[in-house]
Amino acid sequence: MNALTNLLGKLCETLLPIHENIYFGNPKSSLTICTLSSMDLMKQISESDLMKKINVVGRLLSENKGIDSLIRHIISNKNITTLLICGKEVRGHNAGQSLVAFHKNGVDENNRIISATSPDPLLTITKAEVEKFRSQVKIVEKIGEINFTTIKQIINSL
Repeated sequence: MNALTNLLGKLCETLLPIHENIYFGNPKSSLTICTLSSMDLMKQISESDLMKKINVVGRLLSENKGIDSLIRHIISNKNITTLLICGKEVRGHNAGQSLVAFHKNGVDENNRIISATSPDPLLTITKAEVEKFRSQVKIVEKIGEINFTTIKQIINSL
C-alpha cells in the first residue's frame, strides 16, 4: 500500500504541480498559519500586511509527509508557539484533523497518529520531535474557515 501511495503522490506532483507551499513573514513572530488546501487563502494572507504578525504561512495536503515536514519546520524555530489551522480539508486525507489529533493524542508505538481519521496517518518523526512539538505549540483550530476577514480578526486577537 505504501509503494502505491508514493507512486500516486509522484503522479499527482507531476500532473498537478502546486508551487506555492510556504511564505515567510516576520522571523520573530510566534504565530504560524496552516491553510490546509486553501491556496487562495494562503496567497491572500501572504500578500497582506498580516505577514508582519506571522512567522510562516503554508499549506498542508497530506496526513503523513506533510505533517512530518510541518512539525520539523516548527520545532526548528523556537519562536513559533502558536499554530492557527484554517482553510478547507483535503478530501480523503483529513490532514487538519490528523494534525489536531496528533497534537492532542500523539502517536502510538507504530508512529500512527492516535485518533486520526485519515487513511494513512503514519509519521517518520522521532519521539523527541513528537514531544517537542506538543509542548512547544498551542493550536488554534479553525478548520473550515476560509473567510479572509474572519482569519484577520482571529490573527489580530492572538
